[in-house]
Amino acid sequence: MQIQNGHVASIAAVAVLWCASTCHAQEPIDIIAYVEKARAEGRDGTARKTRTVDVRPSTPGEVIVTIIRGEGKETQSAPANPGDMVVRNRCPETGNEEILVAAGNFVKRYEGPIGPAGVDGWVPYRPQGVPMRFVVVRALDGEFTFVAPWGEKMIARPGDVIVQDVGNAKDTYRIQKAAFACTYEVERQPSK
Repeated sequence: MQIQNGHVASIAAVAVLWCASTCHAQEPIDIIAYVEKARAEGRDGTARKTRTVDVRPSTPGEVIVTIIRGEGKETQSAPANPGDMVVRNRCPETGNEEILVAAGNFVKRYEGPIGPAGVDGWVPYRPQGVPMRFVVVRALDGEFTFVAPWGEKMIARPGDVIVQDVGNAKDTYRIQKAAFACTYEVERQPSK
């Protein structure tokens, strides 16, 4: 192979960039089937979100990027609709991450306000403790991706928790392990 004007270096750089975007790519798994398999194996439990959160109304069209301290971007919401709310967890370990909650889900999952707005305009609300099925991602499962209910790919890593509304299997998403420990109370541990 002849080297002319650094073309081999350019080709190598292109190959590295191509591989970075495709060599580690993986197809998203069927997250509902993943939870069902875990249930059949006795690896599911039940938990409720119990820690007070801070809330503000969203602006229609607003996109919320959920950032987890030490990890970076966890997910990104679809554009907000009228009535959707931005919920900020009170979890310093994870950077008090924010999520967008659809209006219909918000009224089922949160009650309040339970106090006055802070100087920053956020208002405290209490989770209603909707029962959520949960499965802890095992080391054996490795890291995988799936599509969240709002259409965004999520990455799940060993130790993270996949939660699912017990009344709506399609409402299944990832909670980073420290965020789960900080904001949820386990009611029933997995049997295995």
